[in-house]
Parts: sequence; C-alpha cells; structure tokens
Amino acid sequence: MTDGSDRGRNETERNRSDASMTAPDLEAWFVREVLPLEPALMQFFRRSLHNRADADDLCQDVYVRVCEAAQKEMPHPVAPFVFAVARNLLINRVRRDQIVPIEAVADLDALGISFDEPGPDRSAMARQELRRLQAALDQLPRRCREAVLLRKLEGLSYREISARMGISEDTVSEYLTNGMYALADFLHAEPAGGKP
Repeated sequence: MTDGSDRGRNETERNRSDASMTAPDLEAWFVREVLPLEPALMQFFRRSLHNRADADDLCQDVYVRVCEAAQKEMPHPVAPFVFAVARNLLINRVRRDQIVPIEAVADLDALGISFDEPGPDRSAMARQELRRLQAALDQLPRRCREAVLLRKLEGLSYREISARMGISEDTVSEYLTNGMYALADFLHAEPAGGKP
C-alpha cells in the first residue's frame, strides 16, 4: 500500500532525474518533443520577420535556450514553453533592431558598403519614406521632437526622458502622445500630387 508521502517522494525523484538527464536522454527528448514543433515555429518567425535567414537563426537560438533550460529542469508542457522562448527572442530582436539612429540609415550610398540590396524601386520607396519621416519629425515642435527621438530611437524610459529634458513625466507623456499623433497624421496623409 502506498500513501501520499510515497507518491510525493516518487514525483520528487522523477523531477531530480529530469534535472540530471544525460546527453543521449536530452537528445531523445529534444527529437521527440521539440523538433516536431519546428514547422509551426518557423511559420511564427516568418510571419514576423519576412527573412528566412533571420527565422532560421532565431529558431536555432530557441533550440539552444530550450536545451539549456531542459538540462536544469524539464519544461512541462513543452509546446507553450518553446513558443514563449520564441516570442521573447523575437521581442528582443525587434527591440534591438528598432534602436537605429535615422541619420545612420538616411544615406546608405554614403557608406560605400556592397551588399545584396532590394531592387531600385524598393530602395527608392524606402528613401522616400525616410524623407517623409524626417519631414514629419521636422514639423514637430522642438521639445516634442526631442522627446519622441529619445523614446523611439534611443529607447529611453519616461523617467529617463524626464530627467534629461528637465520636465515632468506627465509632460513627457503629453509630448509623446501629441508627437506620435502628429507623425501618424502626417505620414498617413495623402502625399502631395496624390489622389484626392
């Protein structure tokens, strides 16, 4: 006859054995539990990244993180854990990619770097969008533009912007709200010479 303490002991022993999983056991677990999720994982990344190489890289990063975590403690259930890791890595990638000064991107030709570029039509459209964004930023009041650039390009928090600009966090919030609305209005307005 087993009592509750025996069941609890068996559960504890199973968890300890998970934590001390051997490399062949970990590999078998990975092939059985994680690899079947790859098609859904790749679809998730491709929808967000539009670049197969980035999706492949992030998928490998997910595998590394999942294996490192499994060496310490087996994730149960596996699929939600894998997709949580994927989501977090994607968020980190997007955050890192967004913090780029506009000046660094405004004139790519000046860099003199040879790389696979999109067609001339896409390059022209991208430059046109950058010019429109710069024109929209130039129309913002100076302090409002400063707050928007500190938040969106440098990634500073409201508190950091408040300290740097010498204004209250409420004023920072007001500048950011007004600035983002003004930018959206400007960028979504019909360009000059466009359709009525």
